[in-house]
Amino acid sequence: MGVLDIVPTGVLTGQNVVKLFEYARENKFAIPAINVTSSSTANAVLEAARDIKAPIILQVSQGGSAYFAGKGLANDKQQASILGAIAAAHHIRTVAKEYGVPVVLHSDHCAKKLLPWFDGMLEADEEYYKQHQEPLFSSHMLDLSEEPKEENIAICAKYYERMAKLGLWLEMEIGITGGEEDGVDNTGVDNAALYTQPEDIFEVYDALHKIGNGFSIAAAFGNVHGVYKPGNVKLSPDILGNHQKHVAEKIGKPGEQPLFLVFHGGSGSTKEEIATAVSNGVVKMNVDTDTQFAYLAGIRDFITKKKDYLQSQVGNPEGEDKPNKKFYDPRVWVREGEKTLSARVKEACRDLGNVDRL
Repeated sequence: MGVLDIVPTGVLTGQNVVKLFEYARENKFAIPAINVTSSSTANAVLEAARDIKAPIILQVSQGGSAYFAGKGLANDKQQASILGAIAAAHHIRTVAKEYGVPVVLHSDHCAKKLLPWFDGMLEADEEYYKQHQEPLFSSHMLDLSEEPKEENIAICAKYYERMAKLGLWLEMEIGITGGEEDGVDNTGVDNAALYTQPEDIFEVYDALHKIGNGFSIAAAFGNVHGVYKPGNVKLSPDILGNHQKHVAEKIGKPGEQPLFLVFHGGSGSTKEEIATAVSNGVVKMNVDTDTQFAYLAGIRDFITKKKDYLQSQVGNPEGEDKPNKKFYDPRVWVREGEKTLSARVKEACRDLGNVDRL
């Protein structure tokens, strides 16, 4: 049995998202979540998933959403981020089904100061639900890990009550992911905050499970955003197994894995660390830093190789009257970035065991 025996192609919502993550957890693989900032990057990710026959997660950050709408738009009240996220969602919904793979459409880290962005997306979900009986997105993330634990859990529960009515999955974070990403800087946090305690995980589970079964937890186990030399970041993915065991025993189901866990700050991780995380119930791993560089690489290499054809519209080594349009046309050089991005997404899927899963 494969994924398409339990869920359809295209953007998933409601219990189909739950079924997908349950299948991943049971079959010991995880799905990479790739940040997209344009139709070009979104299409390249979908192309990779199609080629290796795998479900995929596409996600937008607050800054990435604003970029999708256009950097020329004002964003003082998160209006560009809201508009861009909605535009990205509609684009992905329009094309996803044609790629023949299940897609989870997600919004990434939302800190407390960015809640107006979250509110705008949720309002769009509610409007879409009125017309289509499902939300616009598959899932959203609240990252209130910098707030006191009690406030973090209370706000997540409040939003999840509203989201569960629409069939929206909630991802929350407890414990801090170090490093810096998209304007949120945790480079100076206390090292102890990078490792979540099992008791905290149970408090989250206890609060959210009373509302619904469609939620995941990004528990910190030394994670750091960005990419670093091996050994510079101390990951302890075995901690995740302790979380599963603690919650399972608390709810009277020893030996089970009741949690859906998320791996943040995964760029530069070893294959062994990834395998351990997946074996302990990680069903989603964020990949952004590596795919950003991969997108650049194809464009960079093309421009380096063809630089003598990119100095003017007419005139190149083949003749001073030779046109260069077939080299400077964005559809040519942007496509080279799409190819290398797509290749890196396939690599992420292979690392997570997410190949030939349809």
